Formats: sequence, structure tokens, C-alpha cells
Amino acid sequence: MKKLFILLLLWIQLFGGSAMQIYDISVKDIDGNVVKLERYRGKVMLIVNVASKCGFTGQYAGLEALHKKYASKGLSILGFPCNQFLSQEPGTEEEIKNFCTSNFGVEFDMFSKIEVNGENTHPLYRYLKSHAGGFVTDTIKWNFTKFLLDREGRVVKRYAPSTKPSEIESDIQRLL
Repeated sequence: MKKLFILLLLWIQLFGGSAMQIYDISVKDIDGNVVKLERYRGKVMLIVNVASKCGFTGQYAGLEALHKKYASKGLSILGFPCNQFLSQEPGTEEEIKNFCTSNFGVEFDMFSKIEVNGENTHPLYRYLKSHAGGFVTDTIKWNFTKFLLDREGRVVKRYAPSTKPSEIESDIQRLL
């Protein structure tokens, strides 16, 4: 019986049990269109939960600077608004989009508001947290937590909200 179980596990691994990849996940962009993350295959991704009324909101400028500098070399920055931390992202998608564009000239990809913790955690953040745990617990502690992924979609590193985008630049350069 034990040999049969081992053979079954081996068969699943080889033929039908491939683990979920980030590219299997779908999200909605800031305009409400469904986007499969397959679109980012082969790109280095920096995924960030963002908010318009947060003490770290100024990091939009640094994220946009990284976007302008490295997008042509294969970097994709993905911003996911989140209202779970002291209601710091109360606006609609249209309001968020206008805020980011008019205040920071954001051109990197922005997505619809999501939850990053709790019962309604978006599958993307379940995936990210399972591949890069946090300090003490895996929960996202605040807005502007950042995840850096390599060109194969593997989570390379998780950064605290206080980590400025410019402090991540050398890690991005290594992956590009």
C-alpha cells in the first residue's frame, strides 16, 4: 500500500499536480478589466499594496521613477489599492486613478481595490504571503508592503512598507 501511495504522489507531481503559479492568477485592472498575470511572464515584477491617504503615499513617486527607468528593461510595477489599514484608500477606482495620475504621474499598472488580509484575501496575496512570510506573522502589516518577483514568477523578497523604492533598485537591477 505504501508503494502505491508513493507511486501515486510521483504520478501527480509528474503529470497532474503542478503547483499553482502566479501566472495562473487573475486580477482586475483599475478600469475593471480582468487581467491574467500570465501577461507578466518573463518580466521582473514589483507588487505593492498602495493607498492614497497613507504616510507612505509619497512612495508613488519612487515607484514611478523605477517604472520610468526600468520598464523598457523588463520591470513591471503592479499597484493594488487596499483600504484595510485605517481606511486609507476610501475612494472609487476612478478617484484612485485620478489621484495617482494627477499627483504622481503614475503610468505603471494599477489594479482594482483588493483585500490583502483576512477572510477575503485576494488569491494573489494568499500566494505572495505563502511564498514570502512576514516578520512574526505572514499578514501584511501596512500599505506599501512590496514583493519582488523574478522573471520566472518566483517571489524573491518581501519588503516592509517603510522600505523606499530607491532602496530596492539594486535588487531589481540584479534580476534584470
